[in-house]
Amino acid sequence: MEGNAADGAGPMYVPFGHIVANEKWRGSHLAQEMQGKIKLVFEDGLAPVDFYLSSRSCILYITEADLIAGNGYRKRLVRVRNSGKLQGIVVVEKTQMSEQYFPAMQKFTVLDLGMVLLPVASQMEASCLLIQLVQEQAKEPSKNPLLRKKRALISESALLRTVQQIPGVGKVKAPLLLQRFPSLQQLSNASIQELEPVVGQAVAQHIHAFFTQSRHRCGGPVCTGNVLVSSH
Repeated sequence: MEGNAADGAGPMYVPFGHIVANEKWRGSHLAQEMQGKIKLVFEDGLAPVDFYLSSRSCILYITEADLIAGNGYRKRLVRVRNSGKLQGIVVVEKTQMSEQYFPAMQKFTVLDLGMVLLPVASQMEASCLLIQLVQEQAKEPSKNPLLRKKRALISESALLRTVQQIPGVGKVKAPLLLQRFPSLQQLSNASIQELEPVVGQAVAQHIHAFFTQSRHRCGGPVCTGNVLVSSH
């Protein structure tokens, strides 16, 4: 395919309605689920990217096994994040087996790197998600404001899921928090006194501790401090 990225972390030419997939996914359940529903092209040398949805939009896929194995996946995320050439969307298999490892991965991906994170329960669910993303991009020109709105909605969904994972928050309090603090930056900077009227004293303390601990752990070169979920 023309325009193959030499360093594996740069833009690639991807025709509308296609997905360019890393060769390692050939024969996988995920690829099989997409075959016949979307035009799938396999290429060598795409590491660290798993799937290109467009010339500048890619998927970094973290399997259940990747999550359980440790933090090896982090290097791939950092490489794409630091390249500045791609909008990297992280898709992770959040299953019964990997659920205990998900919070740490979520904090690193969203809070430290500022990347969009979309959990899926299975590769079948992931295939539906990828197809939907490609179909939306194929329907609309790259400069169409509706496409930018769609990407923003994806980011908002990821943001809501992130806030729901904060201890004590859940599905009920998360929307209330985002009405008052519409970004992670504002939420992470909020004091306990500012949070109390929305969620009460106990949960306010949990939220404040959550972000304080995240900032204390963040000392590497990829740390961005208080970050927003990417909505490029």
